[in-house]
Amino acid sequence: MERKPITPRGKDLLEVELKDLKEVKRPAVINEVASAREKGDLKENAEYHAAREAQGLTEARITEIESILATSDVINSKDFKGDTQVKFGAKVSLEDEDGLKKEYTIVGIPESDVSKGFIPFNSPVARALIGKNIGEEVEVRTPGGEKIFVINGVEYV
Repeated sequence: MERKPITPRGKDLLEVELKDLKEVKRPAVINEVASAREKGDLKENAEYHAAREAQGLTEARITEIESILATSDVINSKDFKGDTQVKFGAKVSLEDEDGLKKEYTIVGIPESDVSKGFIPFNSPVARALIGKNIGEEVEVRTPGGEKIFVINGVEYV
């Protein structure tokens, strides 16, 4: 099975979610199923079917998180502190040709959230950045066309 990188932060977030699912949501859903079952005919009991669906989704997410954690390699970006080359876990400050500044942190797939600046290591932007150094220009194919960025900073925290 292929192992995939994840940051310590990403691992912690998944472990917190898993604990919540197992200790809070799973018992709540089991109670909902039992309560709905007590209301009679299961064929026409919408509450029961909704509770069973919620139970299935909860169990599926638990399985998914356990699988992600079992197949992940935690890469601590603090090991690269002081390095000026972009690697997994780097927080990269960029500026495009129009002077627009952006910051991205290169993370594992399950922890990516583009709206918060966390991009997966296999995204076009991350692939273009990895291996480059501060001051280098990087050409990236974006949905809006080719863009050129200058790397203004690389930070490992």
